[in-house]
Amino acid sequence: MGTWTTKIRGPAVGLGIAVAVAASLPIHADTSPAPDRKASKQENIGVLTGLAVGAAAGGPIGAVVGAAAGGLLGDRYHKQQVARQTLAADLSQSEAERKQLIQHVAELDTSLHDSQVAKQRLSDALQSAHELATDVCFRTDDATLDEQTSARLQKIAKLAGAIPDAKVKVDGYADPRGADDYNMELSLKRAQAVADVLTAAGLAPDRVIVDAHGAHESTSAQGDLDGYALERRVTIQLEGASGEKLARNP
Repeated sequence: MGTWTTKIRGPAVGLGIAVAVAASLPIHADTSPAPDRKASKQENIGVLTGLAVGAAAGGPIGAVVGAAAGGLLGDRYHKQQVARQTLAADLSQSEAERKQLIQHVAELDTSLHDSQVAKQRLSDALQSAHELATDVCFRTDDATLDEQTSARLQKIAKLAGAIPDAKVKVDGYADPRGADDYNMELSLKRAQAVADVLTAAGLAPDRVIVDAHGAHESTSAQGDLDGYALERRVTIQLEGASGEKLARNP
């Protein structure tokens, strides 16, 4: 019985001494000077666990060694926890950035769609230019415009102004009656009257091209009054920057 009591008492005494020794040690495994550092919960648990196991296994020395080893393991576990939390935060930030990127792509798609719609509207405007372009007819020996004709010309001016680099070609004509010089002057007056309405509606003067042809292109038979009526006219057509015709009345 004496031997048994001694065997039991040895580890108990060792544990008591180890506790006293450990109480005088800081509860963390990092031995580098860091006065502001606080031991983590996992590190403290590791120190106490290592202390108990070491005391039971090897007395006071085992307790100190166990406490140090337990502290190191606890600190390592703590660092792993911090790393996992940091990774989770990084993943959360990456997800937020991914959602923001998706939103930006959606906004770009919307802008692209709006641009395509605007392009389609411009194409439709060019198609409708055929309906707005027209031949303006005049009475014999006259170069004046009525209000209805002026309103139509104002629409053409607005359309041409909305098309980048578009120009309006204005060609004046006269029937074959009268002297050539007079017909040339009369056709110019008619073309200029149309050009004045276009520029008054806001179309830049340098985008209006005026030309006079007199009766040189007349195809009516002599005495054909109906044919003459069609030749007392001004033809308006839209042209691109290169002179390409965009629209003209048939």
